[in-house]
Amino acid sequence: MAVAPPDNGTPPAQPRNGFDRYFDISARGSTMGREVRGGLATFFTMAYIVVLNPLILGAAVDGAGQRLPIPALAAATALVAGLMTILMGVVGRFPLALAAGLGVNALVAYEIAPEMTWADAMGLVVIEGVIISLLVLTGLRTAVFRSVPTQLKTAIGVGIGLFLTIIGLVDAGFVRRIPDSANTTVPVGLGIGGKLVSWPMLVFVVGLLLTLVLVVRRVKGAILIGIFSSTVLAMVVETLGNIGPSAVDGVSNPKGWALNVPELPSMVVDVPDLSLLGRFNVFDSWSRAGVLVVLMFVFTLLITDFFDTMGTMVAVGQEGGMLDERGTPPRAKEILLVDSIAAASGGAASVSSNTSYIESAAGVAEGARTGVANLVTGVLFLLAMFLAPLVEVVPFEAASTALVVVGFLMMTAVRTIDWSDYEIAIPAFLTIVLMPFTYSISNGIGAGVITYAVVKLARGKAREVHPLLYAVAALFVLYFLRGPIESVVL
Repeated sequence: MAVAPPDNGTPPAQPRNGFDRYFDISARGSTMGREVRGGLATFFTMAYIVVLNPLILGAAVDGAGQRLPIPALAAATALVAGLMTILMGVVGRFPLALAAGLGVNALVAYEIAPEMTWADAMGLVVIEGVIISLLVLTGLRTAVFRSVPTQLKTAIGVGIGLFLTIIGLVDAGFVRRIPDSANTTVPVGLGIGGKLVSWPMLVFVVGLLLTLVLVVRRVKGAILIGIFSSTVLAMVVETLGNIGPSAVDGVSNPKGWALNVPELPSMVVDVPDLSLLGRFNVFDSWSRAGVLVVLMFVFTLLITDFFDTMGTMVAVGQEGGMLDERGTPPRAKEILLVDSIAAASGGAASVSSNTSYIESAAGVAEGARTGVANLVTGVLFLLAMFLAPLVEVVPFEAASTALVVVGFLMMTAVRTIDWSDYEIAIPAFLTIVLMPFTYSISNGIGAGVITYAVVKLARGKAREVHPLLYAVAALFVLYFLRGPIESVVL
C-alpha cells in the first residue's frame, strides 16, 4: 500500500537534513508540523491511562492484603509510557505510542496479584516481556501468531472489551452484586436495590453519556475530556453534598464515592513518587502459587499482549497508508522488539505490561507518519509525572466511564467474526462470554482454544489446526484441571 499523500502540496523528495533523513519525514510525505500535531493528538486521546491505570491497579489487593499507592502508580505509569514511546520513535521510527495495557492490567490486578505479592506479580510481567523479546529475536513470535486463527484473535479482544466493561460498571456502583437469599437467584442488579439512588451513580451516568456523545462526534480526546468533566462534576457534588467515601472506619456507606473522594489535593504539582521502580521479584511466585499456575499466568500475559500488539501495529499502519504489499509496516521487527521491551519495563516499574495503543491512529489521522510524533507524545507523558497528585481527585465513578467506552470500541471488532461458520463461531462465542461471566481473561482464552481444537478434530479437520495450537490447548487443559492435579500431587 502506498504512503498516503500529504494534505497540502508535495514535500521535497530529498531529506532536508540529518534529522529528516533519520526519521524519513519527507520520504513518508510528512512535515514537522504534521508530526507535532499528530503527537499532540495521540497524547490527548490516550492520556487517560495516567488516571485509569492507577485506579485499576490501586483498587486491587495482593495475596498479602497489600495495595499499591496510587500517586506512585500514576508517576510510574507516566514515566514508562513516556520513555517507551520515545524509544519506539527513535528505534521503531513509527508513530505508535505505548503505555500500560488495558486488559493486561486487569489480568494482573484481579487474577495474578491475589495469588501472590505485587512484587511477584510484576516479576511475572518482566518474565513475559523477556520471553516475548526472545520470540521476536528468534522469529518464533510470528509462528505462534500465525497458529491462532484470525477470528479467534478478534474474539479475544472482544472478550477483553466486555471484561473491562463489567469492571467499569461494577467499580462505578452502577451494577452491584446481590447477596444470595431465598427471594432471588439473580447475581447482580442495577444500583442499590435496583434503583439509581446516589449522587456518585448520577455522576457516572452523566459522564458516560457525555463521553459517548463526544465519541460519536469524533472529538479528539473524548475519553480524557469525559474523565475530566465527570471529575469536575463529582467535585461540585461532593462540595455541595459532603457525601464521603463508600466506607468509613469499616462502616459501609453504599451511597458514597468508590476509592477516591473527589476533593482538591493539598498540592497540584509535586515531585513524582518513583518508589515503585524496581519492586519486582521473579522467583518467589513459583513457590507461592505453584509452577503450573505461574506458567499459565505467564502464558496468558504473553498471549494477551502478543496478539494485541500485532493487530494494533497493522491497524495504525493501514490508517496511514504505511503497509507494504504483504500488509507489513516498515521496520516491523524493531517495532515488535521495542514493544516487548516495554512489556518487561512495565513490570519492572510495577505498572503492568506496557503495550502499543490503538489510539495512535488518532495521531496518524492528524498527519503523523514517523517516530517524530512519538517524541512529542513521549515528552508530554514525562511532564505528566509531575501532576500525579491530581490522580487522587478522580473517583471510580468518573474514571470508569473510560472502561465502558473502551469496552465498546473493542467490541466493535465482533462484526468481523463469521457467525455462520460454527467451527469458529462457537469457540469465539465461548472466548467472549466466559471472560466477563467468569471474571477471567485466561478462562476465556483457554475455553476458545480448547473448543477450537476439539471442534476441528470432531469435523475431521485436524490438519487445519497448527501443531503449536494443539500444544497451547494442552497447556490450557492442564490449567483447567489444576485443582484435581494439585490434590493428587500435593
